[in-house]
Amino acid sequence: MKLRPAIFSLILAAALQVSCSRTAVPDLSAIKEPRILVGNDTLAFRDPAAVYNDGVFHLFFSMVRIEADSIFSYVATSSSRNLRDWSEPRILTARDQSLSYSSPGDVIRFGDEWVICFQTYPRPGYVRSEMPRYGNEKARLFIMRSRDLETWSEPELLKVKGDIPEEEMGRMIDPYLVEDRDEPGKWWCFYKQNGVSSSWSYDLINWTYDKHIPGGENVCILRDGNGYVMFHSPQNGIGIKRSSDLRNWSDVEPLVTLGQDGWEWAKGRITAGFVLDCRDVPSVGKYIMFFHGSGPLKETEGDFDKNSSIGIAWSDDLSSWSWPGKGR
Repeated sequence: MKLRPAIFSLILAAALQVSCSRTAVPDLSAIKEPRILVGNDTLAFRDPAAVYNDGVFHLFFSMVRIEADSIFSYVATSSSRNLRDWSEPRILTARDQSLSYSSPGDVIRFGDEWVICFQTYPRPGYVRSEMPRYGNEKARLFIMRSRDLETWSEPELLKVKGDIPEEEMGRMIDPYLVEDRDEPGKWWCFYKQNGVSSSWSYDLINWTYDKHIPGGENVCILRDGNGYVMFHSPQNGIGIKRSSDLRNWSDVEPLVTLGQDGWEWAKGRITAGFVLDCRDVPSVGKYIMFFHGSGPLKETEGDFDKNSSIGIAWSDDLSSWSWPGKGR
């Protein structure tokens, strides 16, 4: 029996839709390897941040490349519908060693725009023979804005120390933006300076400095019950703090190191844990952690701007963590 062309087209479209929906539905058991972006001896993926919108997971991260003999850092992005298959990384920022935009903290919804925060990490003239060289004292915090999570504005300086000249702000890295639960419309920026510093603003333009507390890098803060949980990165592993008011924090629970003992690619360091609340995402229903691991060398031995990969893990309760291959 021959099918009419119109009927055949409908059947083909339906089959393709079923096929696409199967690959688009997240299935954590289908992720066979902890690394979702894999670095090598000329490439590093670091400092992940993510947002879920309209069926798509948007991942942002530092991408460091050794190009000829020089090292360049960028903010880049990749996306996925199933947490397993990720698009080719796309660079969002300028190729400029005097800026070296990197370390996206998070992406928030502010009014009718998306806002991403990140840092500069200036390393002018940085070449392979100097590895590793860290960002200089001109490192500052920035944001970009977007209507669609695809096209972004030019970077804007975050004057988190108030109305003082930029040269007096001091070195600062790793910003993270979080809205105050008790005062909607009040936004806090946490960042690495003298431990973990914090400032607040109502418009992301005018900022008031608040205080600093002991803590590591790459802060990530989630609401949890009647309070907040902070993930941060000390020398190795991911630390956890809790607070009821975003100002007074207590250390809780042991360091999270996931499967580092069995991961040669992360022997040097596990760090930069970003946790995305996906409990309401269909077929996920868990917290998803993105992190980066470097190795086999320690970062101080060279695996800082190379051999760094972004991995994935998940949890039901922010305490016990699982990852691809755990228990096998």
